[in-house]
Order: sequence, then structure tokens, then C-alpha cells
Amino acid sequence: MSDLQISLLVIGVVVVGAVYLFNWAQERKLRRKLEQAFGAEHDDVLLRTAPLSPAADQRIEPQLPPLQGLSAATPEDGTETTLPEPEQAPIAIAREALAPGLDPTIDFIARIDASTPVSDALIGELLSKIAVCGKPARGAGFNADAGQWEDLVCTGGGRYARLCLALQLVNRTGPVNSAQLAAFCDAIKSCAGRIPAAVTLPGIGEALALARALDGFCAEVDVAVGINIVAPESGAFSGTKIRALAEAAGFKLEPEGVFHYRNDERRTLFTLDNHEPAPFIPEQIKSLSTTGITLLLDVPRVADGQKAFDRMVEIGRSFAQTLGGRLVDDNRVALNDPGIAKIRRQLGAIYAKMEARGIQAGSERALRLFS
Repeated sequence: MSDLQISLLVIGVVVVGAVYLFNWAQERKLRRKLEQAFGAEHDDVLLRTAPLSPAADQRIEPQLPPLQGLSAATPEDGTETTLPEPEQAPIAIAREALAPGLDPTIDFIARIDASTPVSDALIGELLSKIAVCGKPARGAGFNADAGQWEDLVCTGGGRYARLCLALQLVNRTGPVNSAQLAAFCDAIKSCAGRIPAAVTLPGIGEALALARALDGFCAEVDVAVGINIVAPESGAFSGTKIRALAEAAGFKLEPEGVFHYRNDERRTLFTLDNHEPAPFIPEQIKSLSTTGITLLLDVPRVADGQKAFDRMVEIGRSFAQTLGGRLVDDNRVALNDPGIAKIRRQLGAIYAKMEARGIQAGSERALRLFS
């Protein structure tokens, strides 16, 4: 073996060792940061090898865990804030669930109790920090003069000594992760550390387990039902005719290039989109032609989805007849009455499953989860 080969071998060993040591140091640093942010480690219920109940196939519904006791923040003058007994924390947080827009079923909720009202600047800084934690975040402040909770805004300083902040556990991008929760908790603790305030935070292990279980359930019911109207062989539908039919049926073309069919509360029931990639841009629709259009129902976001589906099928049949097209599913199989009845039964099963879980389709909770 030549000197060059030996040198290259030694360099390779040194590089591999350096990479290993760097990764080990980063992992240790992250673990220490999480331990500081969340306290003692928690057992991950999703990784247990022992059965959780006598019946192995019985579903264990996730529940919010009891929250840890309040922790003291030390003000600049070195004095410590007097805190409630730890056993009082779960009762206090349970009441905070009534704060507007905060939902303990789908939110990781933290609380700040200050001895004096929090300033505008600090509230603004706090809201900015939690807004970039990777999941939707919101807050509420208790207005003692009005005796009620209010949505927390940057100009709310001087009114609120009690704050509740929430980070959503799940949305369509997936469940919250430990780094996102760490950033959220760091923001809460940083704010409380600059004023005489106590902080209450849930346990990290339970929150992550709840998020993963909730995300698994959402994946089971996150379904979209589409029906297509396709043109005959070598044929096409004109954009102007599609727009005229859609607007006559009650659709409205919106900026993203999709027609929306909304109810009286202005909530979308289903949409009409181009089967081809090009959106229905108002300035281009006169020159547009397409071989097909798609009606789409976003199942978990629509209350009374079976009724909406019936209306969508009715419109689809009318469009197919007027345009001279065929009504088909995503596999281009003709949609007949038995096939439509089967889809309707499947919708009923999905809605029953969501209701049993306490996540009614089209509710505020469902709209937040499936966003």
C-alpha cells in the first residue's frame, strides 16, 4: 500500500469519526434542551410493548393528560412568584378550555399567570414567536374588567394578566413534532421569564402520543369524493360554456381558478375544477377548452355531506346532459345508480366514525384539523 493510499485512509477515518462525534454532540444538545423545556421524560404510550387493556383489539381513545404543576419564573429583582399547589393546575387549565378558539382536544395549551398586566410589546413578541412554530397557533387573554376571555392581539397589552396560548396538534401536514413543541414552550417561558409570572405546560410525551393518535384517525377519514364529466372521444368542452353552466347552477369562480358551490353560511360544499392542469382563470376562460371537469366534495369539511353529495350528483348529471359528456368516477367507469348508492353508504360510515370521535364533519374542530 502506497503512502498516498495510507494517507487517504487515515483522512477518511478522521472524517468519519468527526461526523460521528458531531452528530452525537448535536443529539445530546437537543436532548438536554427538550429536558429543560419539558421536565422529566414521559412514557410514550405508542411504544409500549405491554397491552394497554385486557382486550388487545380494543381502541384506546386518546385523552388530554393531567397537566404538570405550575413552575415559577424569577423576575429581574430575584424574587419568586407565589404559585398555587400543583394539584390545582388540572382544574385551572380545564376552565381555560373555555377560552375562545382554544380546544383541548386538538390543541397543546399553555397558560401564563402574571401579577400585573402584560405589555403590548411582550404580547406582540410572544404572538410573533408562536406564529412560526410550524403549526397554527392562537391565544386568548382574560379581561378582568369585562370578566371574559378575548382573542389575544398585539394591541391587547395592559388588559391581560392571564394568557392562554395554544399550538394545534394536527393538521393536514401531519402531527406536531418535538422540535415544534420545544420552540412553542421556549417562547412561553421566555415571555414569562421577563415578568413576574407562572407558567403551566402539558407533558411533552402525552402531547406527542395524542398528536400521533389523532393524526392516524384523521388519515382514516380524510377522503375526497370526486365525479367527472368527460367529453366524447376527440371532443372538448369550451370554457365559456362551462362558466355559464356553473354560474347558472350557483357556483362562483374564485381567485385560485376553481368554482365553489357554497351554502347560506358561505361555506364550500363542493367545487368544480378543470380535469386538466390549467385552472379556470377569468382572463383566459374564453379561450380555454378541456376534455373534462371534476366535481369534488371534501368529506370531513362538509356537514351533512350526504345531502351535499346528492346535490353534486344532480348537478353532475345535468352538466353531462347539457355538455354531451359522460358522468364517470376517477377510473373513468360510468357512474350508475348502484355505484352512487355505494358511495353514499361509505359517506355515512365516515360521518358516523367522525361523530363517534367527537369531530363532527364541518364543525370548527374539523375545519381546523383538515386544513
